[in-house]
Amino acid sequence: MSQVQKAKTVPQVKSFFDKNFRTPKWLQKKVSRRSALKSAAGATMIAAMPMRSWSAVTANKLDGALKTDPWLTLDAVLAHLLPESPTGPSAKEIQVTQYLYNVVFQQPTEEAEIEFIYKGVGWLNGFSTSQLQKNFVLLTFNEKESILRAISKSTAGENWLSNLVGYIFEAMLSPPSYGGNPNGIGWQWLEHQAGFPLPQAGQRYYELPGKLPIVLNSKMSTANKTTQVVSHQQYIGKQVGTRKA
Repeated sequence: MSQVQKAKTVPQVKSFFDKNFRTPKWLQKKVSRRSALKSAAGATMIAAMPMRSWSAVTANKLDGALKTDPWLTLDAVLAHLLPESPTGPSAKEIQVTQYLYNVVFQQPTEEAEIEFIYKGVGWLNGFSTSQLQKNFVLLTFNEKESILRAISKSTAGENWLSNLVGYIFEAMLSPPSYGGNPNGIGWQWLEHQAGFPLPQAGQRYYELPGKLPIVLNSKMSTANKTTQVVSHQQYIGKQVGTRKA
């Protein structure tokens, strides 16, 4: 199946409960990558190491994006999946939203995955509105729990939530230069000893010389090695299954 055909798989689906949905191949491929992250966990305490990993310019862009969907709802979902707790850091403390923002705008992430993440916001708000007449961000904690449990019973909903949970773990375990895990807070909680040297901006895996980018357009010449980054504005302009809260 070509990448163009793959890209059409998600737009055909209208909601989390659409029976036409099939687990995308890009999500199936992520299992081995996340298994590797899981096996990398150690058992040695690491001291907090301040790193300048999140620029003021990027922070300002995220702050603006968080005022509207899809990032407004994504931030609320991530916060609910890993809420504040006396036993460990929350999604906010780990900066999971910042990490996901890095995944979407800086890392060579497949367009189909970004579209699935964004369309899930529209499906979530559509379901929340149909059930409780409110978008997800306006719900109480218990209402959010009820809505997320309901969509998790569908294949699309389970896939969407599983993908976001995976990014919570990635944000918790990745070096701070990728946007999450500030000062190694996730490593300290898990008593994990990170490998050294730690990459900083300009040395991240997708910035290394010779790193092959993910080709998002099947018509693109294989000789063109330029990584395409899908912008937030492009997806908002397309109105990919989202609603403003």
